Amino acid sequence: MLYFLIAVAVLLLIYAGVLVSYVRKGRRIPPAAYLVLAALNGLILAGVIAWAVARG
Repeated sequence: MLYFLIAVAVLLLIYAGVLVSYVRKGRRIPPAAYLVLAALNGLILAGVIAWAVARG
């Protein structure tokens, strides 16, 4: 479970880096990008809660 959380966190950082590069180039962030960020954050939050409940 911990490795899953680490993998999702790394994906979130990479995706955020891509979005920052879009903004620096003067492009607008597509609306769907916010949904992807919310989904990745939700996965991390759900994983942390599940991990905490499993530990006990």
